[in-house]
Amino acid sequence: MIFKMTKKRKHQEDFQKVKLKVGKKKPKLENVTDTNFKTKAIQIPEQLKEDGMLPTQNRKLNIKDLLSQMHHYSAGVKQSALVGLKDLLSQYPFIIDAHLSNIISEVAAVFTDKDSGVRGAAVCLLQFLASKLRAEQIAPYFPLVSAHLSSAMTHINEGIQEDSLKVLDILLEEYPVLLTDRSSILLKNFVELISHQQLSKRLKNREKISWMLSVNPNRRVTSQQWRLNVLVRLRKFLRALVDGASELEDEEGLQEQKEGSLSLKNPICINWKEHASNQQPIQLYENGGSQPKINSSFRLRSLVSMTDRMEKGLSSAENVKGFIEIIVPLLIECWIEASTAQPGAPVLGNLLEPESQQLMQQVLNIIHLLWKLTKQHDEMHKMEVWLRVNYLVDFKQHFMRHFPYSFQETVKHKKKDSYKSNKYCMTTSNNIDHLLLNLTLCDIMVSLSSASTLHMDSDWLDRIRNFVTDTLQDGSKLNSKQLNRLLGVTWRLMQIQRNKVAAETLIKAVFTLYQQKNLLFPVRTLLLKFFSRVYQKEELSPQGVRNRSKILSRWLASLPLQLVLLGSRNPELSNQLIDTIHSAASRSKKELLQSLQAIASRIYDPLDGTLVLLPAESQQRLVQLVYFLPCLPTSLLSSLSRCCIMGRMSSELAATLIGILHMRSSFAGWKCQVQDGSLNDIDYFSFFFSTLTGFSREELMSLQSIRGKPHISQTQLSPVRLYLTDLDQFLHHWSVTEVVCHSLSTIPSRSQCFDILQSGICKYLVGMAVIPDSTAGSILCAINKLLDQACILSENLHKFLASCCYSLLYFLLTLDKEDAEHIQKRDVLWGSCISMLALLPRVLRLMLQSLQVSRVCREELPVIAQLLRLLIQHGQLRSHMVTNELLVQQIIKDMMTLKTGEVQEQWLTDLHYCFNIYLASHPQGPGPMNTVY
Repeated sequence: MIFKMTKKRKHQEDFQKVKLKVGKKKPKLENVTDTNFKTKAIQIPEQLKEDGMLPTQNRKLNIKDLLSQMHHYSAGVKQSALVGLKDLLSQYPFIIDAHLSNIISEVAAVFTDKDSGVRGAAVCLLQFLASKLRAEQIAPYFPLVSAHLSSAMTHINEGIQEDSLKVLDILLEEYPVLLTDRSSILLKNFVELISHQQLSKRLKNREKISWMLSVNPNRRVTSQQWRLNVLVRLRKFLRALVDGASELEDEEGLQEQKEGSLSLKNPICINWKEHASNQQPIQLYENGGSQPKINSSFRLRSLVSMTDRMEKGLSSAENVKGFIEIIVPLLIECWIEASTAQPGAPVLGNLLEPESQQLMQQVLNIIHLLWKLTKQHDEMHKMEVWLRVNYLVDFKQHFMRHFPYSFQETVKHKKKDSYKSNKYCMTTSNNIDHLLLNLTLCDIMVSLSSASTLHMDSDWLDRIRNFVTDTLQDGSKLNSKQLNRLLGVTWRLMQIQRNKVAAETLIKAVFTLYQQKNLLFPVRTLLLKFFSRVYQKEELSPQGVRNRSKILSRWLASLPLQLVLLGSRNPELSNQLIDTIHSAASRSKKELLQSLQAIASRIYDPLDGTLVLLPAESQQRLVQLVYFLPCLPTSLLSSLSRCCIMGRMSSELAATLIGILHMRSSFAGWKCQVQDGSLNDIDYFSFFFSTLTGFSREELMSLQSIRGKPHISQTQLSPVRLYLTDLDQFLHHWSVTEVVCHSLSTIPSRSQCFDILQSGICKYLVGMAVIPDSTAGSILCAINKLLDQACILSENLHKFLASCCYSLLYFLLTLDKEDAEHIQKRDVLWGSCISMLALLPRVLRLMLQSLQVSRVCREELPVIAQLLRLLIQHGQLRSHMVTNELLVQQIIKDMMTLKTGEVQEQWLTDLHYCFNIYLASHPQGPGPMNTVY
């Protein structure tokens, strides 16, 4: 009973029933949800329309659709997507920048696709993208591209490997620098494409990994053709490593290296850790400034990235050695396979099939580039010794065995004389140049020899020397690439065998080629650089061991004529000629100076001479050559004067020429005896007077027939009419005049110099009706500079100067304000006239006496009045105008007589006022006013 009561009590406590009363609302539960809220729709039309606004191609697919199809399992869909991407991007190029990351990643991912059609479409799209993208744009994504390329090159599928070479071609063509940054991985990939590793127990204590050529019968091409395809790309890659670009011309043979240049430089040893911690400051000069920049925007690369990169690729000598040890044995195997001796080979050389010859050419090119890489590191001599010890025997055994090499097939030429018979210079239809192959082999072999090993290498060096000499002398037409390699070998042979007979033989052979007619400019430039280098080498050798080459002397003597014949067709080549001529002339080379003297009239011809045809930089060197000429005849000086005043060279350069001629004269103040070829006094003054006038006698005579404006300024009161020169001609002439006046003013005997100048003016200028304004101003400037108390002027010169002064002053006062060209002449001409009138009172009086107002028209009266007013007001002329007070007063009276009307005009009122203020009262001293017109 007790148990039941307890159980019922607990049941009631846990589940108490709530009794609801009729008419009452049911109470809300504690977990009830409140539904009293409202909702509103959100309008997003732009987001909904975004995909619809993207450009689409002909299948109505946009960029997102096409990229998404790249992950489809079907090869046809992926190929179609790649083709559609190319069409879309060609129609809308702006899409590339917006989706570049996705495009690059998707295209690179299919480099290793198993379907050849997909890979081919990817290569086409990559080619299109490479033509649109700069290196800076693709650089952030290039590690990804390079990783996929490396995966494709090492793929087990032969088709993927073959297509990877097409991708490599595109990247080598467009982005060689970016590709070479990852050289450590790609070089290993090249090796794995043509070989495989094998373990050989050649050493007892350790195992050594070696590589051997691999043969894959599943490829679509032969093993030899496949190796050729790989080696062609490897050669391009190494070229990019060496030159910094994929298609730069090889110019290793003619890089001029000045002897002793290393000893003149003091390199700064920089510890990057100390510099990074500001313990070793470095002064930075930017934009050609002469002062170091304090706050420079230039920053050095981080130490971590530099250290990481130096351990990769071929940036260190050890890495280069390691790669050479791997690749050169493989290349030798390729050579042996391609150059198997054929029975009945002719004496002239080993006959080769075209494909074999191409493979051999690539082998030599790769070795040649590897040799160049070894020269970019320190301790180059140790590297050369290492190469000789390891590879000379193999190279002599395999490379030199059938040297020189020739083709099996013959070549038919359209023109019999276009190429003379040269058994080593033929080129077949597939562009195989086996002369270049032979020369490359020569270049590799001579780099392994030196003067100290000549006695051991004489057998094969003689074969190379004979081949080089025959190639130079057989009259064949060589292109620049062949000649460049040929001259490089020639230079190396001259360094190995240093005796006069051997060197003269090689120089003579090169000179034979140099004398050929109609050589191309690149070929002529290479030959010129070679001879210049040989000449500099000879000049830098000690005097006791210097070997004078007769061929070099003949070559030097021919340079001036070549310079004239070249003209302005190739300024770079002309500049090279001038530098060589200047170097030889400064060393007093007799043959060159005689040739230069004979051809000087053509070099310095003012109309079509070399001097006026070349740029300013070359002109300066030609002007400097005047100092070395043995003699300066009158005809040459006349040409030089015309060059100075015609404006074909700058006024600064004309000043340099005038200074050189002054230094060669007897007035230069030499303390020692002047050289025999010095400029005589008569020619000296004749040159300076011709330059001072600025026009030849023939030109001055032709000006006498010109009449009227706008070329002539004339007045009825002066017998001299002015020919108005162009502003550029006037300014150039005035600059030259100042230099001439300065040189003449340094002559000790001023009076004799002035007498000569006076004689020239009276003989050639006095009596002429038309004189250029620049000539009149120059004459006044020269007299102002040279005149002193001991000088005596003739009456004719006084009258001529008075006429020139009035003509110039009248011209300046009648200038229109709109005539901006002639207004710029005003200051210098006005100053020369005022200085002349102040220096020679007689000229001022003659000019005032010529102002016979009764002879002029009324339009000229205001000009005369303005001139008198300005002369009266000028401080320098005050005392002279007071002396001529009566003359001025008479002129004013005559003007009053000629005026019409009762009302006095303003210009006459101003003149009366100035006369009464400054002259009528005879003021003492110059007064406070110094009028400047």
